[in-house]
Amino acid sequence: MPFVAPRSKLAAVTRLGPAPIAAQHLGDRMITRPSRLAPPARPAPRAGLRSAFPVALVASLALPSPGRSQEPASWGEDLVFHTFSIAAVDRSTGESGVAVTTRVACVGNGVPWVRAGVGAVATQASTRTEYGQELLDLLEQGVSPRDALDRTLAQDEGRERRQVGVVALDGSAAQHTGTGPGAWAGHRSGPNYAAQGNVLVGPEVVDAVADAFEASEGSKRHLADRLIEALMAGQLVGGDRRVGRLQSAAVIVADPREGMSRRLDGQTVHINVCEHPTPVAELRRIYDTVSGTLGYRELSQPSGNDVWQVKLILHALGYYRDGAEELERDGVWADFDDEIALAVDAFRADQGLSNPESGGSPRGFVDSVAVGRMWAELEETGRAAEIRAIIRDLTQVRR
Repeated sequence: MPFVAPRSKLAAVTRLGPAPIAAQHLGDRMITRPSRLAPPARPAPRAGLRSAFPVALVASLALPSPGRSQEPASWGEDLVFHTFSIAAVDRSTGESGVAVTTRVACVGNGVPWVRAGVGAVATQASTRTEYGQELLDLLEQGVSPRDALDRTLAQDEGRERRQVGVVALDGSAAQHTGTGPGAWAGHRSGPNYAAQGNVLVGPEVVDAVADAFEASEGSKRHLADRLIEALMAGQLVGGDRRVGRLQSAAVIVADPREGMSRRLDGQTVHINVCEHPTPVAELRRIYDTVSGTLGYRELSQPSGNDVWQVKLILHALGYYRDGAEELERDGVWADFDDEIALAVDAFRADQGLSNPESGGSPRGFVDSVAVGRMWAELEETGRAAEIRAIIRDLTQVRR
């Protein structure tokens, strides 16, 4: 059964300001600029700036621009994330999430917004971060994505500089790409997702993101996994057309199901690669590592001369096969098995080092600190030279 989130008990929202702005759509697509056209030239400086300044100053004090009235002047220019992203939901689990990448640092700090059991928002181009909470508030009150986006855009004088995608938990979506974002700029949506981008090599980027996400529908994979895959598909066909800039990427997912998150806001995944030469690949590496996905590392039983050295040392110190007068090279002499792992743990515990019971270290963890303590104990007992003589041949380079 599809997940159905409980509707908020908040009072119905009243219409905000003037009537919604009509959006021009072509099916589930909207293209605001042809591919690879240069962005519009900057306007020439206005004449008579000195005489106009007092009037402009009075106007700016009396009518602060939406979204900027709370920002200190020292923050400087608008927050800008020319980028591509995908906001999406999984109706079977109730998850909502956003994945995004760009050639600007720390994209995860401004573009992606999610709310457990409600939906997801990506706000980019000349980024107005307030859209995140405003749109999610409206969705939570039962307003459709299209109505919610139209209402917020109607209140924003800078709407033509924005690009926004919003998806509700029922899978419906709405998008806006103004005339201001640089070419190529546009968007595409489908059931459960909204993909959008600007300053891209072409429409193939958004198409690749959308196609990859649609292809993984019903795959029983986690939403974050699918979002990262879709983002990588866009990256592989060219992505952001700029070069020589810092790059970043992020993925955020919230899950409303009981016991799925330790956080009150339901976030289960929040990976923010603030700067990296290949940030989407780094998203994948971190996600696979943290989630323990098979293939993120090579699996094998450690085997070799170094394992035999550990056994020799811990035998000499009384931790491994203490009842044997000397160690025999049996069939598992070079294998790091359960027996030696337990001996290592006992040694670490006696040395006050972290171990599975005291500090959560992996079983049988042999690091440089443990090795140093082993040799220090051998020196203390007077057996260091004896053991070095035994293992001398084991460590000889013969190449």
